[in-house]
Amino acid sequence: MEESSENLLFFKLKKFSKGMIISVIATLFFIFILSVLLCYTNISEKVIQPAIIFISILSILLGSFFMSKKIKEKGLIYGAIFGIIYMLIIYLLSSFISGNFSVGLGSIIMIVLGIVSGIIGGILGVNIKN
Repeated sequence: MEESSENLLFFKLKKFSKGMIISVIATLFFIFILSVLLCYTNISEKVIQPAIIFISILSILLGSFFMSKKIKEKGLIYGAIFGIIYMLIIYLLSSFISGNFSVGLGSIIMIVLGIVSGIIGGILGVNIKN
């Protein structure tokens, strides 16, 4: 029994990691598209912050969807955990780069949106059949 629970944990961690990789690749892809648009069009730089929020939400939603589609259970819980971990990684990276580790209203809103989008992706992944 112990070995099968270890295999199940390894399976879930593997699917979780694959979902996180999907989210990171999606984020990098969409940020690249945004940077090209900003560089070669007359789009205002005012769209950067809302676009980053949208990109983060979409990336978390995609990653948590694919993760929970493979795990096939507890989409709400695994999706929420996925959103928390993704936002924690993004927060730590951006804080390290900027040298500012403060948490403001914007950070809290991003964390909540990350959790909610993870939950939505998790629920959809478990419930949408091929």
